[in-house]
Amino acid sequence: MHVHYESNRNILLSNTRKIINTNLKLNYMCGIVGYIGNRQAYPILIKGLHRLEYRGYDSAGIALIDNEHLKVYKAKGKVEELEQFARQKDITGTIGIAHTRWATHGEPTHNNAHPHYSQSEEIAIIHNGIIENYAVLKEGLMKEGYIFQSETDTEVLVQLIEYMKKTNGTDLPTAVQLALGQVVGAYAIAVLDKHNPDLIVAARKGSPLVVGIGEDEYFIGSDATPIIEYTNKVTYIGEEEIVTIIRNEPLKIKTIGNIEKTPQIQQLEMTLSQLEKGGYPHFMLKEIFEQPHSLSDCMRGRVNVDKDNITLAGFIDNKEKFLNAKRIIITACGTSWHAAQIGMYAIEEYARIPVEVEYSSEFRYRKPVIHKDDIVITISQSGETADTLAAVELAKQHGAFIFGICNVVGSSIPRNTHSGCYTHVGPEIGVASTKAFTAQVTVLTMLAILIGKENGTISQDKYLELIRELSLIPDKIGKVLKKNDQIAELAKTFTYASNCIYLGRGYNFPIALEGALKLKEISYIHAEGYPAAEMKHGPIALISNEMPVIAIATQSETYEKVLSNIQEIKARKGRIVSIVTEGDEIIKGLSSHTIEVPETLPCLAPLLSVIPLQLLAYHIAVVKGCDVDQPRNLAKSVTVE
Repeated sequence: MHVHYESNRNILLSNTRKIINTNLKLNYMCGIVGYIGNRQAYPILIKGLHRLEYRGYDSAGIALIDNEHLKVYKAKGKVEELEQFARQKDITGTIGIAHTRWATHGEPTHNNAHPHYSQSEEIAIIHNGIIENYAVLKEGLMKEGYIFQSETDTEVLVQLIEYMKKTNGTDLPTAVQLALGQVVGAYAIAVLDKHNPDLIVAARKGSPLVVGIGEDEYFIGSDATPIIEYTNKVTYIGEEEIVTIIRNEPLKIKTIGNIEKTPQIQQLEMTLSQLEKGGYPHFMLKEIFEQPHSLSDCMRGRVNVDKDNITLAGFIDNKEKFLNAKRIIITACGTSWHAAQIGMYAIEEYARIPVEVEYSSEFRYRKPVIHKDDIVITISQSGETADTLAAVELAKQHGAFIFGICNVVGSSIPRNTHSGCYTHVGPEIGVASTKAFTAQVTVLTMLAILIGKENGTISQDKYLELIRELSLIPDKIGKVLKKNDQIAELAKTFTYASNCIYLGRGYNFPIALEGALKLKEISYIHAEGYPAAEMKHGPIALISNEMPVIAIATQSETYEKVLSNIQEIKARKGRIVSIVTEGDEIIKGLSSHTIEVPETLPCLAPLLSVIPLQLLAYHIAVVKGCDVDQPRNLAKSVTVE
């Protein structure tokens, strides 16, 4: 069989050796769910798709086997469109796979939706990822007589699996193994064979995949959200691993290189209630209001006011590396990059170590200078952000120590870093990140305080003050959330706006960036964040009475400077909404609207000042009739390069 396989490889893939696997365009957007057991699969799969819809909602589809009939139903649009389409169809079957798509190769159409049939319609596949060498593979398969119905790279993969199966006379697991040996790219896949209604073959490289283990049944998911309702026992599929799931038999896992692996069973920490809206109209609003609780969870067991200390195991176990570091590099994308900026300010102020903040996507390509005594901190809510993972690998190659900050247990970031810290805020379903952001800032602040304490760069009194103030943040966020109705009313006046400027200085400058991003993400209003002092270097030309300006002006050593910047805008008839510390009457007198937040230390002010901006973006989007939890063109987990 090996000789036969090599022969086929020469027929199909003579040019793949020319492809260098260095710049993978990784995709973690789509959602995968699967089931095999004794229940009807369709209701489980549909519910799973709804739970995974935050990962993509361009199209959806489902494949079921019943009495050796392989049925594929799919539809353009959200999962509800698939439900409508399948209403008059035969949806029986106790085995199936399903997919919700964020489009990469090929527009969101019925033909491009997953699952994809093989040419014989004997095999069906769902796929999260990108096959880099699909064009070469497709050309070879077309020469062998294969005809393609879609524009996707995924259809190429299912045709290749069928080709390997038929040409080599193998079973499905072997065919998948042979096919994946020829693939350059990233993938999480699940495959059905109409002639084997007791089998699902799944595999991953780059994209996440988890298998839930129930009583005489198995579940598959891109993450645990579609699984937790049925079982809390899971195994996370590793890199380049193939799992063979046979009805009523133990899981079988092997690598693409044919090395057998023992499944590692873990117990999930999330609960079903975390995946429900709990009476809120949107997940985003629920997650905003969860922040007092989520930050308490983030600090639980770490911030101890009674014992006057902060404890982070990832720091304690590697204390000498942090204390001897000549430089810290923080890599992240999107909202996590804004958290990194705040972390930079805190680490430099309290630990007195130089910090650089890098976009992961730029860091990995600009040939950065990395030393062995550098520490690279990498931040990702999902733990699966492609560019950030690539930055991790680059830093590793240069011998740097890698510290990960992540929310999702068992994801790729914690598996690929030397040490790190979970944020412990529970699942974040809303595409626009809220509670994950404040938790990332909290962890970075704790880390800055710890390094400073151990380095002797902050006094004991300052250390104790920081601990006490940090412990009060959840309650103070609760006070800000009581202004929700006020902010909802304010939002009604923003419906006219097509542009918006956010201003901040010091610790509040990254909050200006984050506030602008939130508005862009869910309301589709163009917004930009600027350091307040930079207004007069160009952007002030945009100021008019039709341009809302959101000024973050809490008490700090730059307060007087921000006040001057606000006065400059006021003189040009700018319409100002200000975020101020409770009791501030000066800036209130210059503003069209003010939102007060409790007093705290400047380094902790971002944790309070960001809350009104999250609520403002949310309510503006609601007033405009936007899809808050599933904004257009976006998905949660995170990147296609």
